[in-house]
Amino acid sequence: MKSLLIIKSSVMAGQSKSGALADEYQRIWLENNPGGKVTQRDLAASPIAALDGHLAGAFFTPEDQRTAEQEALVAQSDALITELKAHNDIVITAPMYNFTFPVQLKNYFDSIARAGITFKYTDKGPVGLLTEKRALVIASRGGIYPEGADNQTPLLRQFLGFIGIQDVEFVYAEGLNLGEESANASMAQAKQALTELA
Repeated sequence: MKSLLIIKSSVMAGQSKSGALADEYQRIWLENNPGGKVTQRDLAASPIAALDGHLAGAFFTPEDQRTAEQEALVAQSDALITELKAHNDIVITAPMYNFTFPVQLKNYFDSIARAGITFKYTDKGPVGLLTEKRALVIASRGGIYPEGADNQTPLLRQFLGFIGIQDVEFVYAEGLNLGEESANASMAQAKQALTELA
């Protein structure tokens, strides 16, 4: 059975443009995959713990030596990775905040990047373990950024590749703060791109 995981990172809740585009993609995806499974995770509504000394210490402590507190800290990461592994298609919303993506998404990435679980070190460098998955990044921006002039795209592509997800597509909704005409045109263009990808 085909499965879709949608990871939303906007703090704007019902006003989120990237979230609205993700919902539109879900609708089209379900039309094309009747009976498919969809899971949505809202990182703003249900925040992931930030990486700190306690969490890092828990990650690096062997499983059979962890304290009860450390086990509880690792449990959320384990659940997120299990969820990610269970889905074929991944959608990530990445609104641009101060030239990068939200801290909520960074916390999620920090929680799922686990040596020996989602990637491994080899004598030829790190190798991602989450292969045979497809990712779609929906990036919304207030301004307009020429190809190669933003920080989001290369960082997101690098991280996803690091954990083994090489098949990555990007859909952009730009100029959303440049007036109603610009926003409407960009949203329509993004929806068309999502329809084609779904």
